[in-house]
Amino acid sequence: QVQLVESGGGLVQAGGSLRLSCAASRSIFSFFRMGWYRQAPGKQRELVAAIDIGGSANYEDSGKGRFTISRDNAKNTVYLQMNSLKPDDTAVYYCNAVSIGLDYWGQGTQVTVSS
Repeated sequence: QVQLVESGGGLVQAGGSLRLSCAASRSIFSFFRMGWYRQAPGKQRELVAAIDIGGSANYEDSGKGRFTISRDNAKNTVYLQMNSLKPDDTAVYYCNAVSIGLDYWGQGTQVTVSS
């Protein structure tokens, strides 16, 4: 069973930054894609950013230019650097890992951006 453990969430003022971490219990080379999703109250879960095994990244439009996803293969960890945070970024952020036929999720970490 794979475990994904997120950390780094918290309360920050608008314009501030946070770095989320997602530590996997096995080599992240076993996943062809890892990503960050978020879910705000009353809204559907949405993709924020994803990175594939080759290091190519894609971003949801609202995060482009502000968020950066990266991976440290030696630490089996994926990061989401979030800058210029806005109140609309307030949500629970979930780490996701995809391997062939399987989809794994972390427990989520709360990000709250105050105005």
